[in-house]
Amino acid sequence: MLIVRVETLDGERCYGCEVGSQVFRVEGDLFGEFQQTDQLLHPVRRLAPVVPPAIYGIGLNYREHAAEMGADLPAYPVVFMKSPASLLDPEDSIKLPRHLHSDQVDYECELAVVIARDCKNVSVENALDYVLGYTCANDVSARDWQNFHSGGQWMKGKSFDTFCPLGPILVTADRIPNPQLLPIRTILNGQICQESYTGDMIFSVAEIIAFLSASSTLLAGSVILTGTPAGIGMTANPPRFLKPGDEITVEITGIGQLRNSVMIEE
Repeated sequence: MLIVRVETLDGERCYGCEVGSQVFRVEGDLFGEFQQTDQLLHPVRRLAPVVPPAIYGIGLNYREHAAEMGADLPAYPVVFMKSPASLLDPEDSIKLPRHLHSDQVDYECELAVVIARDCKNVSVENALDYVLGYTCANDVSARDWQNFHSGGQWMKGKSFDTFCPLGPILVTADRIPNPQLLPIRTILNGQICQESYTGDMIFSVAEIIAFLSASSTLLAGSVILTGTPAGIGMTANPPRFLKPGDEITVEITGIGQLRNSVMIEE
């Protein structure tokens, strides 16, 4: 199923199932029992497909990205968190921080995993049974606040408002039996900047879920950003940070394209 969250002409926000060019209402609990109905929706706006209670990020999880950073391969997943308030809808604008200034805002295309139900101490073998679906994400990062101004902690540089674009479609897990076979890329102003596939991950989706759930409850609806491939703006020569007027697209084959523009924070 291709699940979307939309806003209709009368301002209602609801879930739908995309079938061709049409969207039909989905009734029930997305993290329980739900089903597609015959009611046709007329969306005026696409929203992030879920509103997560928690957003986990995994750093240095592509081999080529670790190499471009000059980093050793981690022995365990490198985990950080982003504020749920950083969520951004498809087609909305990433805002470059100015009240807490940054001119080093970077892009990171990522496969996002949505957890279907509360889980704890999940095995690698059973981990994918707890996945509701997959979508595109952009782990937008203010490199100065991530690396230099936050005492070694990444969360501030990763959590400014608008720093977690997500969507536009949540592809249910039954349509992606192996999430390690997906081509992924970033397109900035029409130029491909990142291009890889999810098989370059150091820790697979299943291994990440097992690690995060070990002695810890992963809540239903939680989003896991599974890392970014090589080609980030910080490592370009010269560095290629986002600027007002940019248009950035995260594309994952089999899932779709997440597009956002860039503007200055008001």
